[in-house]
Amino acid sequence: MTTRAVENWTLAPLTAFIQEAQARLVLLMTPSGQVLAQSGFARAVDVMSAAALGAAIVASTTELAKQMRQAPFAALNHQGVRHGIFLAQCATGRGPLVVLAVYDLDVSSLGLVQLFFEQLSGDLRAASPAPSPAKQVLAADFERELTESLNTLFGR
Repeated sequence: MTTRAVENWTLAPLTAFIQEAQARLVLLMTPSGQVLAQSGFARAVDVMSAAALGAAIVASTTELAKQMRQAPFAALNHQGVRHGIFLAQCATGRGPLVVLAVYDLDVSSLGLVQLFFEQLSGDLRAASPAPSPAKQVLAADFERELTESLNTLFGR
């Protein structure tokens, strides 16, 4: 399984999580869906689709929690016949990050994924660099940066 990161500080914690939790596919992204690292995906379109859907789920459940006047949900889990999906946020020095993990139910379990997610959260907090100054929302070289990020994620 190939693991790639746009931000190198995410690579070691993510690799450890994948091995320990025995996750099949993993995305590490910002709440807006910007992918920082991925593992197990073969095509860029799959990464971008999963990131967009994961970010939308986090945004919608956060809003549902606000409507119910409660804190945001800590994590979400969906289980099918063969696979489970775990989606949760963690705080880092770079701001909140979202982890989307797909695991096979015959190899791993929700309990393992949750246990090692807590370890991943701590490892990411420890590894994250100091916050950087805010950037322009859509930089003039957005397309070039996006292309570079996709090429890095897929080893091109």
